Amino acid sequence: MAVTVETLEKLERKITLTLPVGVIQTEVDSRLRKLARTVKMDGFRPGKVPMNVVAQRYGYSVHYEVMNDKVGEAFSQAANEAKLRVAGQPKISENETAPEGQVAFDAIFEVFPEVKIADLAGAEVEKLTADVTDEAIDKTIEILRKQRRTFAQRAQDTAAQDTDRVTVDFEGKIDGEPFAGGKASDFQFILGDGQMLKEFEDATRGMKSGESKTFPLAFPADYHGKDVAGKTADFLVTLKKLEAANLPEVDGALAKSLGIADGTVEALRADIRKNLEREVKHRLLARNKQAAMDALVAKAELDLPKSSVQAELDRMVESARADLKQRGIKDADKAPIPDDIFRPQAERRVRLGLVVAELVRSNDLAAKPEQIKAHVEELAASYEKPADVIRWYYGDNRRMAEVEAVVIENNVTEYILSKVKVTDKSVSFDELMGQN
Repeated sequence: MAVTVETLEKLERKITLTLPVGVIQTEVDSRLRKLARTVKMDGFRPGKVPMNVVAQRYGYSVHYEVMNDKVGEAFSQAANEAKLRVAGQPKISENETAPEGQVAFDAIFEVFPEVKIADLAGAEVEKLTADVTDEAIDKTIEILRKQRRTFAQRAQDTAAQDTDRVTVDFEGKIDGEPFAGGKASDFQFILGDGQMLKEFEDATRGMKSGESKTFPLAFPADYHGKDVAGKTADFLVTLKKLEAANLPEVDGALAKSLGIADGTVEALRADIRKNLEREVKHRLLARNKQAAMDALVAKAELDLPKSSVQAELDRMVESARADLKQRGIKDADKAPIPDDIFRPQAERRVRLGLVVAELVRSNDLAAKPEQIKAHVEELAASYEKPADVIRWYYGDNRRMAEVEAVVIENNVTEYILSKVKVTDKSVSFDELMGQN
């Protein structure tokens, strides 16, 4: 059939669909006869309900279903014949100008845009590099030692110092009145670890067991407790117990406790280096991938389908509600979350998705089976039983789809970096990891 497509604005299109009334009624009658064979009604045996009774009870709903199905089929056929790539669901409304014996509907919908990508040779990308140094390994060992430290009680007249674990009672008041969360008994923290606000640690440092002290504490304006943020409280703290930290030696015993089979410090350092190099690789890949994608989007020209953006907004709002629910927020599913706060991010995701899809299509960057296999094996390599992890991935189509998406992103990143002007920039391990 000839399909007339009307352009409304940018990506919006309209098709008028016509359906013969007789075809619709024939399908309605067929479905009602099929329903009559199984329907149950009081006063009738199964399969013996008269057709007129079945039609009276179920005719409207069956007619509605048939209309939906037939209009959907007609729209799909029309879109295919017109070679349209439809974005989102069409909005269907009845058209009153149908010829005799026909019913007509207007389908208004959006199509995916034409994506134009300018020459990437004019783009610049800063590509990060980083190395795992001996200093990074030393810091990691210190973290592992702290995780396994033990504590022994100090003498009564010893002053509290950094690395000590202190047990305190405290009570805070603002303008002489207690406030929520401002009082605790037998509260433990380690001096110098930043668990408490600086003023609290400064006040506790130098105290001895059994001592009490009153001191002012100014809560930061951006403090997470909104009731006290920006206010000054007077705290009374009593030091009840003082314990010194004992860190394990860096020796074979520590290595064995960390799962190093031959129990040597050299093997421990090698294992840490291997793990850190894997983490560095992943972080560099993520940072460089982001830079490459930014360069790609900057070189792309396209209109965004409103329906695709709205679908992404709906997903993001739903995800935000699920997060609130997981945190125990009451009535999280009804929380008023304006989607405009997510709009810039949603528009970027849609834009990036369309641009990447075009780049993949036009440059044969789809994930190949051997690439997917290699990526799964790399993911599994860090586990104790890689074969089990590989089976776990291959046993679920959704997980494999996620792997395929990552491989495609990697292919796109490599392609972009092969076309743009790349400037290498070396960053320190701490900078890459976001440490001070």
